[in-house]
Amino acid sequence: MPKGYWVSAYRTISDPEKLAAYNKLAGPAVKAGGGRILARGSRVVAHDAGIAERTVLIEFDSFEQAVAAHESAAYQEALVALSDGVERDFRIVEGID
Repeated sequence: MPKGYWVSAYRTISDPEKLAAYNKLAGPAVKAGGGRILARGSRVVAHDAGIAERTVLIEFDSFEQAVAAHESAAYQEALVALSDGVERDFRIVEGID
């Protein structure tokens, strides 16, 4: 079964306090949903139309598990805390077997 991945590429961080509140809630929500953080940080080299901002990569055992974790009440609470504190491109993608 192919794994699922959350890929978040941040364009701007306008409110670091909202991001910190999100991180406090999102970490436990991701872990409870079966996610494993593979990359999270500010060290990024961007090419083409990319922006060298914070990028996060989280792995789940399946695409369905990744979608369910995003839809969970705990993660939705984290999104409320984040609100308009960042602009990011968030995707859930299915891996290759």
